[in-house]
Amino acid sequence: MTHSQDQIGIGFIGAGDVSLLHAEAVRRCPSAKLVGLWNRSRDRAAERAASFQCKTYSTPEALVSDPALHAVFVLTNLETHLDYTLLALEAGKHVLVEKPVGATISEIEQMKRAAAAAGRICMPGHNYIYEAGMARTRELVVTGALGRVISAYVMYNIHHPEEVAARYPGVIRQILTHHSYMLLYLAGRPRRLAALKATLHYARIPQEDIAMVQMELESGALAHFCASFAADDYSGDPWTVMVKLIGTSGSTRYSYRDWVETRPGIVHSQTYTAYQGSITNEVRHFVEVCVRGGGEPLSTLDDAITAQRMVEACERSVAEGRTIEL
Repeated sequence: MTHSQDQIGIGFIGAGDVSLLHAEAVRRCPSAKLVGLWNRSRDRAAERAASFQCKTYSTPEALVSDPALHAVFVLTNLETHLDYTLLALEAGKHVLVEKPVGATISEIEQMKRAAAAAGRICMPGHNYIYEAGMARTRELVVTGALGRVISAYVMYNIHHPEEVAARYPGVIRQILTHHSYMLLYLAGRPRRLAALKATLHYARIPQEDIAMVQMELESGALAHFCASFAADDYSGDPWTVMVKLIGTSGSTRYSYRDWVETRPGIVHSQTYTAYQGSITNEVRHFVEVCVRGGGEPLSTLDDAITAQRMVEACERSVAEGRTIEL
């Protein structure tokens, strides 16, 4: 399904912190318009709607039934992603669903089948790969400028206070999902992996605040992940948030430290400008390439399924203390 030059009407299911980033992304996309939103808390819904200059809906069903909407962003907690995604697809809307896309591989497979049956796009919120620096990295890989990729590193070290981390299922599911789809996009699939996790600074919640993973890729290259809410890294490049590839003919890295503002972000102690940029580019691709043009996401539900398989393998590796074959 393609659209004319009229703006693509978008509705948000969920109005938490991530909706601030998506609302700004829609605002920056001339071919899209945020029509309205629904949120479980009516007070939060009213507050966000006033800020975003859009309307509110009394129920998710009312939102997906609005003919002014062409697409729905599912921005709720992970446990509800499947229900709201199916609701929107069955109503004939395209869907952008935030990561982690589903709680299980089966849930993401259900979304894929529903999207195919409805003839609509269901795009995972794999925002990092839409950032300009990531596109440059992939181009270097695809063109062979780096030679044969030997090693890959994806690192994340940003402190999250306990009251924020309590909303999330732990860094393996919340953050290593990002790492996984980035690795798939840039260097390919893993053949096997081994993971460790720890809880170092929470007083009340049991979730892990740091995890590390070692992998062998199908190409034979080795890869390393680190995801940490335990402490900020003030030592600068390259560790705060970094993607590094080393090849036989060269190397490259993408880092949050390329653009940093000296003021707090929504959760972070500093504002990493490129994060908003990645979501802006993601929304523009969804609207202009996928919804309007009938094209494909850069990262698909198949990639989301593989990323979920990697996350679950990390959990098995931690629980069983062994390397997991994928």
